[in-house]
Amino acid sequence: MKKKFTLAIASPCSENFNKMIPNATGSFCNSCAKNVIDLSKKSNAEVAKFIAETKDTNICARLRAAQLDHEFEHHQTSGINKLKYAAVAASLLLASNVSGQEKTSVKTEIVSPKPGKHLMGKVAYHHNVREELLITVKGKLLDATTNKPFARKNYPNLELRINDSENTYRINAKTGEFSIAVKVLKSSKSLIVTITGDDYYLSKEIPFAIESVKNNILVQDIIVGEGELTKIMIAGGLGINYK
Repeated sequence: MKKKFTLAIASPCSENFNKMIPNATGSFCNSCAKNVIDLSKKSNAEVAKFIAETKDTNICARLRAAQLDHEFEHHQTSGINKLKYAAVAASLLLASNVSGQEKTSVKTEIVSPKPGKHLMGKVAYHHNVREELLITVKGKLLDATTNKPFARKNYPNLELRINDSENTYRINAKTGEFSIAVKVLKSSKSLIVTITGDDYYLSKEIPFAIESVKNNILVQDIIVGEGELTKIMIAGGLGINYK
């Protein structure tokens, strides 16, 4: 069963997330002595999974404002359904064993039909395969205005993710260089690039052609225009509105 929900933060927190104590899941806030879970860098699927696993728990979280407008969904299988499926499977197995024991051998007579006309040739069929390829994307993240890497002082800790890969890559602050392993479909015409850095976020689509991949390496600079990297983050007590 699919469950759909949206996220809400009724009372945004005014504390500076970057001055909190970092930990494995986010940062610890000394002001309210609570752990703030950082969901801002997670994909939609990862957020849905996290919420499903931590339901009915008071959560203080940090989000991108855009995540508040998104409708999430996750698949939920109830324990009752699992028991039903197990009972049905057991019944079918028992029935098949009983019927197998009751069967007696029956003599059969095979009648071969007279030879008829046969057609020979190639069998035509459609073979739709979504071929996936593991490639390495290399390049530089550059400011469209200066054609140089983003200033570390203004845009600290920039990280890159491509498509729904679990891998993220910390952009070289001096050179803007990156190198990240990505799974792509050979039929893909674009890549989804996600850039995060402290309070900054950007998700954009860039063109992709499999012909540009040489020896499983794609050389591709990512040019970001002024204003594309937006500072849109929000933190506070997390509310979950189920549809």
